[in-house]
Amino acid sequence: MARDTQPSCKKCRRERVKLFLKGERCETDKCAMERRPYPSGEHGRGRVKETEYLLQLREKQKAKRTYGVLERQFRNYYKIAARQKGITGENLLRILETRVDNVLYRGGLATSRNDARQMVRHGHILLNGRKLNIPSARLKEGDVVEVSPKSRDSARVMNAVKLAEGRNFPSWLKVDLDKRRIEVVAMPKREEIDIPVKESLIVELYSK
Repeated sequence: MARDTQPSCKKCRRERVKLFLKGERCETDKCAMERRPYPSGEHGRGRVKETEYLLQLREKQKAKRTYGVLERQFRNYYKIAARQKGITGENLLRILETRVDNVLYRGGLATSRNDARQMVRHGHILLNGRKLNIPSARLKEGDVVEVSPKSRDSARVMNAVKLAEGRNFPSWLKVDLDKRRIEVVAMPKREEIDIPVKESLIVELYSK
């Protein structure tokens, strides 16, 4: 299975914004963006000419790295979004938001999207009562994801739930931390998606 093996902190530094790829660590002063908020390498602090193409590329890379998808998969998501009714950029973000790994992270059952992907691949997650092992599976309204009974009190899940206590969850999710359960009660609207991405620039990039 293809995957991005570049260090997480380098991705955040390259985009000059926190992408929250390492969960709890990103909330502390150990976060690389707190100490070195510029790209790695000897030219990291140098001035860069911000062309139109560069701005579009950086927004695409930012979205891709935030959700942890590779280029081919991201492009396929764009093609699906372009065929749907409505605004293509918003459709794209909605597709990314409704991935199982993102929903687990948003609902507080995983400390990061990468952590959520590992939980799914290792068989700790149920979708509508059946074991799921595909982190990229897309959810629809009415779907329920939950931690399997044997894994509900594991150290990984307990830590995620502890960190999520008192957090405000997206209104399109119904979260029950005690039961380790998340229900999708609606599709997310653009104003409910809080990632720092200008999706219109991504659409411009792929429309060329």
